[in-house]
Amino acid sequence: MSESLHRGGAAVLNGPTDTTPPATADAGKNGGHDHHEALPLAGRSAVPFWTPGVVVVAVLAACGLAVLAARLVFGLEAVTNFDDQFPWGIWIGIDVASGVALAAGGFTMAFIAHVLNNERYHVLVRPALLTAAIGYTFVGLGVAIDLGRYYSIWHVMMPSMWQGNSVLFEVGMCVMIYLTVLYIEFLPIVCERFIGRVNLPGVLGKLNGFIDGLLRFLDRTLGRFMSFFIITGVVLSCAHQSSLGSLMAIAPSKLYPLWHTPVLPLLFLLSAFSVGLSMAIFESILASRSFKRPIEMHVLSPLARMIPLLLVLYFAAKVIDLINRDAWPLLFQANVRAVMFWIELGVGVILPTFLFLSHRLRRRPGWLFASAAMVVFGVVLNRFNVFVTGYTPPYATERYFPAWTEVMLTVGMISLMVLLYRIWVFVFPVLPAEEEVEHA
Repeated sequence: MSESLHRGGAAVLNGPTDTTPPATADAGKNGGHDHHEALPLAGRSAVPFWTPGVVVVAVLAACGLAVLAARLVFGLEAVTNFDDQFPWGIWIGIDVASGVALAAGGFTMAFIAHVLNNERYHVLVRPALLTAAIGYTFVGLGVAIDLGRYYSIWHVMMPSMWQGNSVLFEVGMCVMIYLTVLYIEFLPIVCERFIGRVNLPGVLGKLNGFIDGLLRFLDRTLGRFMSFFIITGVVLSCAHQSSLGSLMAIAPSKLYPLWHTPVLPLLFLLSAFSVGLSMAIFESILASRSFKRPIEMHVLSPLARMIPLLLVLYFAAKVIDLINRDAWPLLFQANVRAVMFWIELGVGVILPTFLFLSHRLRRRPGWLFASAAMVVFGVVLNRFNVFVTGYTPPYATERYFPAWTEVMLTVGMISLMVLLYRIWVFVFPVLPAEEEVEHA
C-alpha cells in the first residue's frame, strides 16, 4: 500500500504514475476546482506514507473496527453502558454532535471563497471540503452505530415513513442531502486526478475510453452547476447545524438550565461559524507539520482575523440568554456542571478571542494553532455538555460513564478518519503545490 501510494496512487485505477494535471483537465472553471494548482502528495512528499505515527493511528483504527464489529454482532448492551435512562452517550455527544460541528469548515470556507468570491482563500477549500466529506460520512456512520436497529436506518429515505413534525427527521434529511452535495463537490477533484490516466487492467481495459469520456463529461457539466451546489450546501449546513440544537431545545425537563434555552439552535449555528474557520486553520497547520510543508501563514493569519467577531457574537448571545432566563446564578454553584460550563466558555471562547485579536500572535504558527485548537476544544466540549453532561433523565438512579469499548470505538473512528485523509491527499490533488505555498 505504501509503495503504490508513494508512486502516485496508481493502484486506484492502475493509471500511470505521472500525477501532473493534464492539459485536458478543465481545472479552475468550477466550484470543485480552485485557482491554485493542487497536486497529489504521492511521489512528491518529503514524508513517506507510512511513518511510526501512522502505524499507531492504523492500529487504533483497527481496534475501533473490532469494537464496531462486536457492536453490530452482539448489540449495544455488549459494548456500552447505555440503559433506559441514558439511551445515548459519547457516541452522540462526540462522534455525531461534535462531528457535525467540526465539519463546518466545508461550508464556511466554500461560502468565503466562492460565494463571497475571495480568491485568497481558495487554497483552503479543498482540504476543508475533504475534511467535511470524511466528517459527515462518519457522522452518518455514528448515527447508525448508535441505533438499536441500525439495519432500519434506510427508513428515513421512504416517503411513507416521513414525519415532517420531527426535528430529528429534518436533521437526518439535511445531513443526508448535504453529504450527497459534498460528494458532488468533490467529483471535479476526482476528474482532475484521473482524466487522461484511466488504464484498467486486462479485459477491463475496454472500459478505459468510456470511463475517461464520462470523467470529461462530468468535469464539463459540473462546472455549470457547481455554484448551485455550493449555495445549496451552505443553506443545508446552516439548517442542520441549528436544528441539531433543536433536538435538546424541545426537551426542557431533560437538559440542565445552563444549556437549555429556546435559542439553542442559534447558539449551535453561531458556534459552527467560528469553529468552521478555526477547524480550517487547525487542519491546515496540522497537515503542514505532518507532511513537512511550509505553513500557509499568508492565508491563515488573515482568516484568523474573522474569528474574534464570531466568538464575540456567540459569547454575547450566551450571556444575554443566561441573564434573560435568570439562569446565571447557576454559574456560581459548586458542581461539575458549572465547572464544565466555565471551562467551555473560558478556554473555548474568551481566551482564544483575546489571542486571535493579537496581531503579533496571529502571525506565529504556534500561537495560531493553539488558538484554533482552543475553539475546537470549546465547541466539542459544548456539544458534549449539551448531550451528555447536562442531560438529566427523569428517573436516573446513577450517572452515565462510558465503557472502555465506547471510548475505543470513538478513538478508532477518529483514527480511521485521519488515515483516510492521509490516503486521499496522497492520491488526489487536494493540497496546493509547495512552490505556491512558498512563493505566495
